[in-house]
Amino acid sequence: MELVFKALSDPTRRELLDELFRRDGQTLGALAGRFDMTRVAVAKHLRLLEAAGLVVSRRSGREKLHYLNPVPIRLVHDRWVNKYTEGWAAGLVDLKRDMEANVEKVFEIYIRTTPEQLWRAITDPGIRARYQFGARVESGWTPGSAYQVTHPSAPRPLIEGENLEVDPPRRLVQSYRAVWDDNVAAAGTSRVTWEIEPVGNSCRLTVTHDQLSENADPHLYGGWPMILSGLKTWLETGQELTTPGSLMYARSSQ
Repeated sequence: MELVFKALSDPTRRELLDELFRRDGQTLGALAGRFDMTRVAVAKHLRLLEAAGLVVSRRSGREKLHYLNPVPIRLVHDRWVNKYTEGWAAGLVDLKRDMEANVEKVFEIYIRTTPEQLWRAITDPGIRARYQFGARVESGWTPGSAYQVTHPSAPRPLIEGENLEVDPPRRLVQSYRAVWDDNVAAAGTSRVTWEIEPVGNSCRLTVTHDQLSENADPHLYGGWPMILSGLKTWLETGQELTTPGSLMYARSSQ
């Protein structure tokens, strides 16, 4: 948490996050062009934001693209803000206002667990229900197999798709079609990639939701910070995350 607060204390770094909020997936050159400072100075700020987990970078061909990662801000909210001001439940990470023109969203989180335990938490229906607001995932977990995410109170599946790559406990790639109502179903099929990398006594989990249409409903990807925050809380403490914001998301997905 200290790195997050330190990163957010600098106005230039906050402006960089604002730029990525307005248009995600920018190169260093594009970001530097918006500031009255050298590329080296902007790169230094970006490195600090990456160290805090607030920015995630990805290679795309010869370019290095930078993405806003709202998960650490969600964790700050869940630990600190919700205790005192429940009315702010979804205020800090209101992804509904995020740029709907983006076709790729990247989320990253560090969890104190093993790759095997994390893989089990992603694929086990009972554990999944503990941090995804009661929703269960059912699948045979083989390449090409189908999967469904269901909820006992929902009359039809919430999400359905195919397991495109299954490489436990490192990588899972799935097609993703939200079907909880006709409006989101009209958005068609996108893709979700789960990548697990051991780091010391923890794991870095990166979730990439891409192949989204330009007019995709933000509900398709806006719940990831809450889901991943709940996953971290469950694995590290054995407790369920039930902030008003997470409950709001659960209701909107049913």
